[in-house]
Amino acid sequence: MAAPLDEREREVWRAFLMMRRQLELTLERRLQADAGISNADYDILISLFSDKDKRLRAGHIGDLLGWEKSRVSHQLSRMSERGLIERERAAGDARGVWVTLTADGSRAVLAATRDRSEAVREHFFDVVSLEEQQAILDVSHRVLGTINPPICEETEKSDG
Repeated sequence: MAAPLDEREREVWRAFLMMRRQLELTLERRLQADAGISNADYDILISLFSDKDKRLRAGHIGDLLGWEKSRVSHQLSRMSERGLIERERAAGDARGVWVTLTADGSRAVLAATRDRSEAVREHFFDVVSLEEQQAILDVSHRVLGTINPPICEETEKSDG
């Protein structure tokens, strides 16, 4: 059994969680106000926008974002109703669904990306030194290595 966290470790963990939650909340509010979309919308839209075909399987989106199948499905339904994405059954796969970025979805993600970058810069990169950024990057890779989510394995295969 692992040793309980000491006071310093608890302080570090609480501060990390608070920072992460408050940063996400700040980015969410700004995205809603400036672009009229949620973080969940943005995460899906930027994933689609980053794909060369602007099209991904719904299951792959879930893997990329670490979401359960039902969360992906509900989010895609809401986005489809607003015309941001289109869904279509995958040929030859009764359970597979392709998700395609629409023109409205492209406009939404492009409108959001500039402000999103400004917000991330303002609330994160402007207050974190280059050395701290490298430390965060290193720690992130080490922690992900202990968790080893499937998407990391997939990324490693596509990099090699």
